[in-house]
Amino acid sequence: MYTPAHFAADGDLTKIAAFVDLAGSADLVTFDGSRPVATLLPVIWDLAETGNGAGYGRLLGHVALNNPQWRTAQPGAKALAIVGGPQAYVSPSWYQSKKEHGRVVPTWNYTTVHFTGEVRFHQDPRWCREIVTRLTERHEDGRTDRWRVTDAPEKFIEGQLRAIVGVELLIEQVEAKEKLSQNRSVQDRAGVIAALRGEPAIGARQIADLMSAREAGSA
Repeated sequence: MYTPAHFAADGDLTKIAAFVDLAGSADLVTFDGSRPVATLLPVIWDLAETGNGAGYGRLLGHVALNNPQWRTAQPGAKALAIVGGPQAYVSPSWYQSKKEHGRVVPTWNYTTVHFTGEVRFHQDPRWCREIVTRLTERHEDGRTDRWRVTDAPEKFIEGQLRAIVGVELLIEQVEAKEKLSQNRSVQDRAGVIAALRGEPAIGARQIADLMSAREAGSA
């Protein structure tokens, strides 16, 4: 991922993990021999298990058995998992510098994390049950009427597990990027934050919050 130094996110894995946890999903990209293939899937970043000695742990999830991606990815091949965060269009009309010299253009602010590493696929029902249980517990936690895997009939769950394939990405590289107008002046950033708060898209307001938090942290 192209990441100029001023857009590189904090290298603290705990903070990056919190971002990934909040997003909850990733686009898994592999190569089938003729073209790239991608699937959006819910994921867990297991930092406790390094798996390959790189110290970045594993990204875990599952895909449908009928999804050809797991069959076409070459054994031992590298895969890319993209975790997307908030994003928003930034108009040059929001910059103070537009009034001063006019040498400004539109841009796009966003946050993202890329994971690269060897991908493995698992058809073991026990392996898949563990991942499904962990994902369920994560997203059902705190709900008043929470659902558990054990709430469904065992034969039904066994059938569902046979219809999925586990995904394990052994993470060799983590790239985190926050493009939040760090290359603009304080006045320009203030104009962007104010304008984004008035935009209808949820992502715009989320980007404004991230920019505000960054400004507060650097004050």
